[in-house]
Amino acid sequence: MSMMKEFREFAMRGNVVDMAVGIVIGAAFGKIVSSFVNDVLMPPIGLAVGGVDFSDLAVTLKEASGEVAAVTLNYGSFVQTVLDFVIIAFAIFMVIKGMNSMKKKEEEKPAEPPKPSAEEKLLTEIRDLLKQQNP
Repeated sequence: MSMMKEFREFAMRGNVVDMAVGIVIGAAFGKIVSSFVNDVLMPPIGLAVGGVDFSDLAVTLKEASGEVAAVTLNYGSFVQTVLDFVIIAFAIFMVIKGMNSMKKKEEEKPAEPPKPSAEEKLLTEIRDLLKQQNP
């Protein structure tokens, strides 16, 4: 079996395609959450703590000298990234929780009793006819 044929079989499996779709949607969702954190959530928080822009928060480890740029520890960007992660993790948690509750509801539904087979229907009709003949 050629390598291309094996790869095609691997790539066309349902779970690989589903995973690829999930990754693309997850990347788009990550961009949405990053924009939400950077553009909507952090400005009011920065304003509440004294007009601080969190992306600018940094500790200078070594000052700039000449053409050499300063060495900084950008902890503000880290705080924003942590908030991104927390929001994404919470959103995924809520989706999974919702899916699990729907799954439980499906499991709790009582199964319909099986319909009688053709033989059982015929035997029931015979029984009913015999009851009518012998009062």
